Amino acid sequence: MGVSSEEAAKRAEAQADRSSTVRANIAEEGRAIDGGAEAAAVVDRLASQARYFLTDADGTQMVWRRFGEGPAVLLVHGGHGNWLHWVRNIEALAAHHTVWVPDMPGYGESGDPTGPELSQLVAAIAAGYAQLPDPGPIDVVGFSFGGLTSAHLASVLPRVRRLALLGPGGHAGPRRQQRALVDWRAAPDAGALAAAMRHNVEAFMISNPEAIDALALLAYTDACRHTRFRSKHISRAGGLAEALDRFRGPSLLIWGEDDVTANPDSALAHLVDGRPRREGVIVPEAGHWVQYESFASINAILLDWFEH
Repeated sequence: MGVSSEEAAKRAEAQADRSSTVRANIAEEGRAIDGGAEAAAVVDRLASQARYFLTDADGTQMVWRRFGEGPAVLLVHGGHGNWLHWVRNIEALAAHHTVWVPDMPGYGESGDPTGPELSQLVAAIAAGYAQLPDPGPIDVVGFSFGGLTSAHLASVLPRVRRLALLGPGGHAGPRRQQRALVDWRAAPDAGALAAAMRHNVEAFMISNPEAIDALALLAYTDACRHTRFRSKHISRAGGLAEALDRFRGPSLLIWGEDDVTANPDSALAHLVDGRPRREGVIVPEAGHWVQYESFASINAILLDWFEH
């Protein structure tokens, strides 16, 4: 059930005020990163273009950012993520679409879900979407753990028209990660934290070290520091194939060629081959955070997919 326009306006005003504080915190985080001030300015400019909405489903508050106008698209970030997982995609997509970019419950500026299960997360997102203005048909794009979440969301939300998953979790196939992640929480100072974050981005997120810039580090740092929901065990438990089987619409699955969270060839063979309503793409020379590292290719692929 939707909320009154007066209540929606109050929520949006309160969230805009809170987000001003968050933007100030991002600027502070940027000071520890070489080139971070410029990166923080990019984030601030993008944030200033958003309209903010706050939904509340059974006590679970979600922050939603809205960009652009046109057919609706929902972008669902990954684990240890927030809306900045899409920092290089929002403007390109918003030139043609209304783009909704939430922080999932347990992440970023949103409140915590009612419990630790994926079903509780999915239910909160579905209920939150129903409270937004004009919650009509929508295309859903999910990244990493957000890909698994999006597949489950699409299987229970009749409004979902198309589904695109980028490096989705839950595929139940082999992983190729070679380098262990550093515990950034143990960093004794800002310099050590920045070094830990760079190591983890290179080990897990972006395959080409030269593509790791200040904006990537700032987005990754801010997302990690505001993550409370624990998703790893959910992604490792599988469930993607079953969720996709329940969704009747077209699905597009995308992996970076060098994604360490999967073997893209075997994943596509398992999830796409022989299924007429599914397509698969492997993006050359890209890692797990494919929509950042190869943003121009991904933006073009998604815009074309939405127009099918």
